[in-house]
Amino acid sequence: MLQTIAYNFVRCKHDAEDIVQETFAKWLTIDHQKIENTKAYLIKAVTNNCLTHLQSLRKKKEQYFDSINMGQLFAKFKETNLAHLDLDVNLQAAFKLLHTKLEPLERAVYVLKEGFDFDYEELQQTLNKKKEHCRQLLSRARKKMNEETRKLHFDMPDASHMLKSFRQACDFGQAADYIQAVKNDIQTALKKKF
Repeated sequence: MLQTIAYNFVRCKHDAEDIVQETFAKWLTIDHQKIENTKAYLIKAVTNNCLTHLQSLRKKKEQYFDSINMGQLFAKFKETNLAHLDLDVNLQAAFKLLHTKLEPLERAVYVLKEGFDFDYEELQQTLNKKKEHCRQLLSRARKKMNEETRKLHFDMPDASHMLKSFRQACDFGQAADYIQAVKNDIQTALKKKF
């Protein structure tokens, strides 16, 4: 019964078994005379341990996403030949974070400036936006990227085409396909607004 309760909370058989075992280990060390209803006590203890476990997992997830430093990640991609490394997991997490926190135009400016060292003149020509607007977008994007990720929900449309063109741009040093994917992303977002 206790394993079923724990499993319904944590949705992992192994974790549920560990929680029940820890609960029983603690139960064996306490004074049983103070407990009026053993079954109710054990159910409550398992429930509390499950909630503590879930909270711990949530904190670990938040720490992982907070630890992603986009500037360092871009620098690593630029210095490394990505064709020989399997960085898909980190890159996918970074793109999820970018797609969750930033609007398409902010994303475009942020990635082109931070990832490919575009200057404001190049951003103006590429995105057809004034330099001052690009500066504002970059400032806003940096601020958003530094905000906490605790309340974010990582439901995003498939961005595999963006990820693929980004990797190719890093591997071969030519950002043309990525820039076109960015422009398409911006156009799609504008169409959805109107």
